[in-house]
Amino acid sequence: MTPQPKSLLAVIEFITHGRLPDLYKQLGFEVTTEWRVRKAVSLVRKLKPDVIVADFYFQSDFRDRLSNLESLLATAQPFKDTRILVLYDPQDTHALDRVRERMRIDAVLPTPVSDEAIKAVLNEWR
Repeated sequence: MTPQPKSLLAVIEFITHGRLPDLYKQLGFEVTTEWRVRKAVSLVRKLKPDVIVADFYFQSDFRDRLSNLESLLATAQPFKDTRILVLYDPQDTHALDRVRERMRIDAVLPTPVSDEAIKAVLNEWR
């Protein structure tokens, strides 16, 4: 009997990462793609994915948070078996570090991200 593919929620905010769901499928994941974090929050609750891969960005004008991902990360925290991979721009390292102090993120990769780097992380989680 073939094991069921693990589920992966791809939260894509940078258009250049639109190519990545095909890579995730090649690695054997059942992929759900969402372009809006608000919608992704509800998908996390509904799907309880095995893996979440999301783009991180910092904007200094956010009123009550540091990044686009804090709502998503907060929703995923109770799901201890869900692994979280965040793709980030190295210039935002300071903000990502502050978010990581408060919320679980299992792995981070700087952009531009290579297929090999993503494969290395996701192969450990399959």
